[in-house]
Amino acid sequence: VQPEESGGGLVRAGDSLRLSCTASERKFIDYAVGWFRQAPGKEQEFVGTIDYGTTTTTYLPDSVKGRFHVSRDSAKNTVYLQIDTLEPEDTAVYYCAASRYMSIHESAYEFWGQGTQVTVSS
Repeated sequence: VQPEESGGGLVRAGDSLRLSCTASERKFIDYAVGWFRQAPGKEQEFVGTIDYGTTTTTYLPDSVKGRFHVSRDSAKNTVYLQIDTLEPEDTAVYYCAASRYMSIHESAYEFWGQGTQVTVSS
């Protein structure tokens, strides 16, 4: 599968944004999808994952829990990352990736998108 992110852009602090991760292959539903971000000069950071299939099982780290939400629309072959109350510190390139199982580790993900830039102005 080849995931592709979209929905990034320049937003203001306090705004909300929804990123999309789409794959053309029908089997995308058979993969767990993780979201990661990388800010300039920083290491890649895990920000959430959703399990494969039609489950709504998700996991998000405490650092973003409450502001970030991950969901899947199986009919559209799309996984979303909703980010509320954006902060300048959320500025980063956001990546989605597919894996056979949920994981917080980037090494578990086989297929990666090219990333979408999110820039939050104060």
